Amino acid sequence: MKYCPQCGQLLRRIEIGGKRRDTCMDGHCGFVHWNNPVPVVGGIVEWNDQVVLVRNVGWPATWYGLVTGFLEAGEMPEEAIVREVKEEIGLDATLHSFIGMYEFYRKNQLLICYHLTVDSGDVRFPPDEIADFKWVPLETVQPWSAGTGHALRDWLRTRGIERELRDFTDANN
Repeated sequence: MKYCPQCGQLLRRIEIGGKRRDTCMDGHCGFVHWNNPVPVVGGIVEWNDQVVLVRNVGWPATWYGLVTGFLEAGEMPEEAIVREVKEEIGLDATLHSFIGMYEFYRKNQLLICYHLTVDSGDVRFPPDEIADFKWVPLETVQPWSAGTGHALRDWLRTRGIERELRDFTDANN
């Protein structure tokens, strides 16, 4: 942002609260762009000792990740991930556990991740959002070094599976 969304004045970067922030210099306005992270839910969806990985439309052909999505107004994260699994892969999921929260600085997101199971592997996805999917056996799935890859690594540890994070650019090949 170059200009204040409230009054239109040019923004300047000044230190506020220990960080440099875009701030309106008009004394009557006082707008500060806090750049707070956006909450996003992520799900490790398990079926038959496999986890589903999805490739979003617009991602390179080798990039796959967990089912993710934004919280909607008035929605709790636990509700949001069950809804996202239904919307993105067409399956009814049962929520089992909270895994953790993870930063994703690249997109200024806070990832809130869960483990879920489904009763079927018959994925149906909206082609305008998801380009592809794959079921990956627990014994071969490799966590990656960005975003939801950390959640996958931590969840695998709860299963007694210790895996190093693969470089994001090589992940999920």
